[in-house]
Amino acid sequence: MHLKEGCSLLLRVKKPQISFLLNTQTQTIPKLDKTPKITLHTEKKSKLNNDQYPNPPLNEYNVVNRLNGEKDITVALEYFKSVVAGFFKHTQLTYKTMINKLGHEIEYLDGIQYLLQQMKLEGISCSEDIFVSVIDSYKRAGLGEQALKTFYRIQDFDCRPSVKIYNHLLDALLNENKFRMIIPVYNNMKKDGVEVNVFTYNILLKALCKNNRVDGAHGLLVEMSKKGCSPDDVSYTTIVSSLCKLGRLKEARELVSRVNPIVPAYNSLINGFCRQFDIKEAFVLLGEMMSRGITPNVITYTSIIDALSNTMDVDQSLSVLAQMFVRGCQPNVHTFTSLMNGFFKKGAVHEALDVWDRMDGEGCDPNVVTYNTVLHGLCLNGNLDMALSFFDQMEVSGISPNVRTYSTLIDGLGKSGDLDGATKMWNKMVTGGCRPNVVVFTCMVDALCRMCMFNQAYCLIENMKLEGCPPNTVTFNTLIKGLCSSRRVDWAIEVFDEMEKHGSDCSPNATTYNELLDGLNKEGNIEEAFRLVKEMMTRGISLNLVTYNTVIYGLCTAGMVDEASQYLGRMVVHGIHPDTITYNTFIHAYSKQGNVKDAIKLMEGMAAQGCNRDIFTYTSLIYGLCEVLSLEEAMVYLDKLLKEGLSPNVATWNVLVRSIFSILGFSEPVQQVENILGEG
Repeated sequence: MHLKEGCSLLLRVKKPQISFLLNTQTQTIPKLDKTPKITLHTEKKSKLNNDQYPNPPLNEYNVVNRLNGEKDITVALEYFKSVVAGFFKHTQLTYKTMINKLGHEIEYLDGIQYLLQQMKLEGISCSEDIFVSVIDSYKRAGLGEQALKTFYRIQDFDCRPSVKIYNHLLDALLNENKFRMIIPVYNNMKKDGVEVNVFTYNILLKALCKNNRVDGAHGLLVEMSKKGCSPDDVSYTTIVSSLCKLGRLKEARELVSRVNPIVPAYNSLINGFCRQFDIKEAFVLLGEMMSRGITPNVITYTSIIDALSNTMDVDQSLSVLAQMFVRGCQPNVHTFTSLMNGFFKKGAVHEALDVWDRMDGEGCDPNVVTYNTVLHGLCLNGNLDMALSFFDQMEVSGISPNVRTYSTLIDGLGKSGDLDGATKMWNKMVTGGCRPNVVVFTCMVDALCRMCMFNQAYCLIENMKLEGCPPNTVTFNTLIKGLCSSRRVDWAIEVFDEMEKHGSDCSPNATTYNELLDGLNKEGNIEEAFRLVKEMMTRGISLNLVTYNTVIYGLCTAGMVDEASQYLGRMVVHGIHPDTITYNTFIHAYSKQGNVKDAIKLMEGMAAQGCNRDIFTYTSLIYGLCEVLSLEEAMVYLDKLLKEGLSPNVATWNVLVRSIFSILGFSEPVQQVENILGEG
């Protein structure tokens, strides 16, 4: 394996011996300088021989046809220059045709300015359509500022700015979200006395909404009406979509009810409710659409299927899919991808792959998102070999893996302990020209930490900045978690102290502190844990449920149950509801102290708080009851455990067996069991 010179990382790990060498340099292909040198010949000499270009009658019609039919831009340019030698004088239409061709080739955009200048020299006026073509060319290339500069020279080319030209310019600026340039252009438009139309207003609405200025967009709707320009479907859909993205669903819902919306407006609204997992309201809107004579499309149904799949309600997803077929709406690749995602999340791998087969039967070709969903689902459910097989199939099908593809597989390989496989996948990614991002680097850091290769993980983080991909908080949290899990808390604290030196994106968050608190608890270092909690509050980092549970667990483990109860009180005061882990921690602590009365009280109150009792809850309580020699009461809770559909585990039976032997007076219960079984 290889790595670019100067950034080599040769990492070794014992048992098994794995050579680890990461290539962090993507392969690039040198670009050729294709900037055209355009010189229009006015002499009679031609660089092209008559055999290559037989000379038809040179008129505007023939020249335009030849230019439109020529696929090779360099040949088209050569022909454009050569016809001048045949006493042909270019017209506005031939210039427009050549400018259009240049505008579709990014490396030839500079040639447009040469042609405009040549038109000026020849006294050929520049039409509205030519200017629109030039502006659209710059828009496609993401050169909105260049479009604006060209626009300000419009009068030099004997062309007056029209509403059509202004609209295309505004759209080009909107494409790059150059909001500060859009407003002055609009003001200039009004100064020029150019009458704005609905297309102008829709562009301005999109610009305002794109910059979260929905209230300003509402004001613009009022202005439209006053100017006698009625908002159309696009106007309302733009605002509805923006309101939904901002979570202002009630306002969006009211707006939809007041107008005659088109399908995209309803789709935005349904998608907004689905993002908030209010699927019931999404179904209400679906019914409302049909009652108003608006036919839902594939996007409508797919939004609902995706929301249901994210909540693992795949049965309901299948019902919606069936409705699609009944109503003649053909699902697309996104529909099937969402459905597969739901099955994978539920752990139903076989059913997810059935959907894959069904997709193929419906003539839907998978794309890179579909493959990534399958790869992630298979890795999530431990089917790594099958995931690698799908990856091979992906390449055979001609679908190029992206950085998400590689991060999924590297993460899966790393979690399975296959560092060598993760390394090979990394190098395959980089050699193939796919540049690693912070997610892939973090996955690789995690893979190294799982093999306890912490020096190498730290070196990889240091190397990230050199590769133009600086680490973030998640990267450092991964390293800190690995160190704490391996009881290297001192080293984890050193890493923690260095985080902010790497930039604002590496500031510690609640997860950082939670990992350190967990590590300190395991070491029994309660004093340092308290210091960290105080530091969190000083820095304004809110303690979350995990933080409280970690602190409570540490205190209870140290026998400081009263102090833990104080943190429980703070937790409730701050609006954080205890979960099953919180209750189990206290029940275990009370049972260990012989305080079964309080343990039972807590357990009985769990259901009222919406917390499910699990096998750990019952085992802890049974242990406490057995410790105070209340075996009969312990058996009552064993019966309750079974009635709730839970199965006793080894720990549960061990507690009961030891209690029975203790009551019988055996000092060495395990040996006595063996003796009894031997006699039998």
